[in-house]
Amino acid sequence: LYRPYDVGDYVSVAGVSGTVEDMSLVSTTLRLPDNQIVIVPNGQIWGDVITNVTGTDKRRVDLVFGIGYDDDIQAAQDVLEDIINKHPQVLKEPAPVVRLHELADSSVNFVVRPWSKTSDYWAVYWDITRAVKERFDQADISIPYPQQDVHIRQSPNAPAAAA
Repeated sequence: LYRPYDVGDYVSVAGVSGTVEDMSLVSTTLRLPDNQIVIVPNGQIWGDVITNVTGTDKRRVDLVFGIGYDDDIQAAQDVLEDIINKHPQVLKEPAPVVRLHELADSSVNFVVRPWSKTSDYWAVYWDITRAVKERFDQADISIPYPQQDVHIRQSPNAPAAAA
C-alpha cells in the first residue's frame, strides 16, 4: 500500500500545512505550527497535490538577500559564501549555491541555497538570515528597502502658485 506520508511527517495537503498526528480510512489529523488540530477528509487529500516536507533526510534552504546598487558585489558574495561555508549545520554536499540572481527595482539580489538536514532546516534559515544582517552591517553593505522616486511637474498652462 502506497503512503505518501506517515505519522510525524510535516505535510501540505488540501491547503493546510502541519504535522501528521493520525491517519484513518476517512481522514488525516494535522497539528499546525500554532498547535491547532485540523482534521482533513481524505477525499480532499487524495484528489490534490501532497507535499511531504519531511519526506527526505535533507532539504535545500532557499534565501534571497538584496544589496544596494552602490555596494560592492564581490564583497557581498564573499560575506555570503563565508557565512554558508562556516555554518556547522550546512551540508558540504550537495554544494551550496551563492549567485547574483537579479537586478531588481530597489536592490541587487543574491540567491543563497545551502542544504541542511531536514531537521536543521529552520535553524539554518534563521541563523543565516541573522548572520547576513550582522555581517552586512559590519562590512557597510546596505540592505535596501523598496522605494520610489516621485517627480512633480507643473503643467506649463497651470497658474503660478501664490506666495
